[in-house]
Amino acid sequence: MAEFARIWRDVPKIVYSKTLERADWNTTVVRDVVPEEVMELKAKPGGDMVVGGADLAATFMRYDLIDAYRLYVHPVVLGHGKPLFPPSDARINLRLAETRTFGNGVVLLRYERPLTPLRD
Repeated sequence: MAEFARIWRDVPKIVYSKTLERADWNTTVVRDVVPEEVMELKAKPGGDMVVGGADLAATFMRYDLIDAYRLYVHPVVLGHGKPLFPPSDARINLRLAETRTFGNGVVLLRYERPLTPLRD
């Protein structure tokens, strides 16, 4: 865990927040999602970008900025909570790219947007 923490601190991060004034550990605070700025970041080499949180993910979905979805299914049933996907008339076709089961029962489902459209 300590090794991961050292690596994580050094990785550049962007936090989208309307209230946070500053953040440590190589973090830039940004107020609003600007699609053109995100596209510039996506075009740079350096690995995957990760978006966390239902509201931020919904904003990225609205601007069509998500190429792949990593859904972690936890073995817990909750009666309430915020939906991961907001109501929408848009349809996003996805292709299952990976599944993985962890020792604690969590299951990863990784979906990618196909290069060619899926047929119904």
